[in-house]
Amino acid sequence: MNEEYKRSHVFGIDYGTSDFKYGPITIGEIPEVTENRGYFTEKSSIMSRVMGVSRDIVVGKELPLFLESREDVAERLVYPMRNGIVERNDVKAWQVTKELTRYALENFAPSDPDFKGFYLVASLAVVAPRYMYEQLFDIFGELNTERTLVRAATIIPQPLAVAIAHKIPTCVVVESGHGNTQVCPISMYPIRNAVLALNRGGSAANVLTSEILKDTGYGDLAKEEKLVRRVKEQIGLLPRRLEEAIDFARRNPDRVKREIRIEGTRIKIDLGDESWMRFLIGEYVFNPGHEIFQSYFKRGMPRPSDVKIGDTYFYGMTDMAEAIIQAVERCSIELQPHLYSKIILSGGNFNWNTPKELEGVAVTPDEKIRVMLKEKGIENIQATVAREPTYSVWRGCIVYGYAVPYDFKWRWERMEGWLNYA
Repeated sequence: MNEEYKRSHVFGIDYGTSDFKYGPITIGEIPEVTENRGYFTEKSSIMSRVMGVSRDIVVGKELPLFLESREDVAERLVYPMRNGIVERNDVKAWQVTKELTRYALENFAPSDPDFKGFYLVASLAVVAPRYMYEQLFDIFGELNTERTLVRAATIIPQPLAVAIAHKIPTCVVVESGHGNTQVCPISMYPIRNAVLALNRGGSAANVLTSEILKDTGYGDLAKEEKLVRRVKEQIGLLPRRLEEAIDFARRNPDRVKREIRIEGTRIKIDLGDESWMRFLIGEYVFNPGHEIFQSYFKRGMPRPSDVKIGDTYFYGMTDMAEAIIQAVERCSIELQPHLYSKIILSGGNFNWNTPKELEGVAVTPDEKIRVMLKEKGIENIQATVAREPTYSVWRGCIVYGYAVPYDFKWRWERMEGWLNYA
């Protein structure tokens, strides 16, 4: 096998807590995306036999076709990751992870007899423990039973993949997805002792959006998780400063009102005079400690909690700017100014709508971070949102796989290189 074959058969997989992104180098700029979950079927049922369902686990885009009652879904639907981590002894979670990996590779594996397997680059949370690397490497090898799907594989941390995609060797990557946020200083490699993890991502904004729907007369819709997420994405706004944004909205109600319709249904949502609440959604992601949220906590909305998963603490209420400061200040003083000058915001949680008519009141995530850091006394800040932030990790996987020589063997002491299977 040679370098030319490797470069044309690089395959990237981003194991996100919520979304599973995958595809080969030939797919273009945007990967395929499906939810990181699996549904355990009841093979012993008569209908399963009649319908010819022979799989133990259904994954991928056809999974919704197999969902049954809410009780069955609660029992059989498995989300394998929590804050980017699969528990060591969670058998069902690892089964789902294996089937999703098989699903991704088989969808793109050519029937060409010259195909000898992909060079697979997988990405995990920077806080993922070593046993996850070991387990994934075992899974990649097990998938070669009937035909070679994986010729060689490597695994890299998600923040490093973002830095690679942008070709910035010294920076702070803030990777924020559905379930958590990773703040990772990088100087050629992740500075692991400086990593700070937040138990907060897009799902936190979903929780607040659900409360807002209840408060504005849409309590019947607040229980539908997917609908709540769509509402958040369409109405959520990120304020430059929350107090100023609320004041503006109350003085200019027509400027912030927006009616949305859910495609394929008769559902119409309009917050009316409470449209100022749109700014709460974005603020909650960046600063859940703002006093305005205390009323929601008192009414029973769970606040993001500090949790320990494995050896890692995930902080719930630390604001985004404070998390960046704490991570940077764990690094050498000489390095710190260089880190503040290159902050990359990546992940689907940094996709925020900024209408032209609200410019200056609603801002982009990079401007929000600059404002928050300056208020804490940090100057000379350069923050940018990653190009296509939802897909920047996957793109970094592809770039890494293309660049690493095919004969560079995996080394556990540096956690880099190719582990060969054929």
